[in-house]
Amino acid sequence: MMWQKYPGSRQSIPLGIKVLFGGVFGAGGFALVYYLIQKLHSRGLYYKLAMEQLQSHPEAQEALGPPLNIHYLKLTDRENFVDIADAKLKIPVSGSKSEGLLYVRSSRGGLFQRWHLDEVFLELKDGQQIPVFKLSGENGDEVKKQ
Repeated sequence: MMWQKYPGSRQSIPLGIKVLFGGVFGAGGFALVYYLIQKLHSRGLYYKLAMEQLQSHPEAQEALGPPLNIHYLKLTDRENFVDIADAKLKIPVSGSKSEGLLYVRSSRGGLFQRWHLDEVFLELKDGQQIPVFKLSGENGDEVKKQ
């Protein structure tokens, strides 16, 4: 017999089954957390503002080609970070003609203040850079759409 059942005790579960279920639940939990972090970033104002700029920029749209596909962030990339006052993201995007990375720099004055874009540019896989948005002016009020 593989394991023994003693009177009055529960039948034990083989170690292999415990390891298998532990691995499945651990991987599932990690995948869920990864998905929730992706959703958190995609709902952030810094992300939404950048997407609006990209979708309203004719040169970027032409370079990528319709339809525009926005892919998940690589959370392990050190260039993607968000803290209380600053956000820097590299958002993978693609279309029927090309693909690339949308670089986003955004900031805010403090925790309860609104995010504003500082700079957005698209870098295509061939190395071409398309400026999408750049904040101009020292007081941050003027906006220059490239």
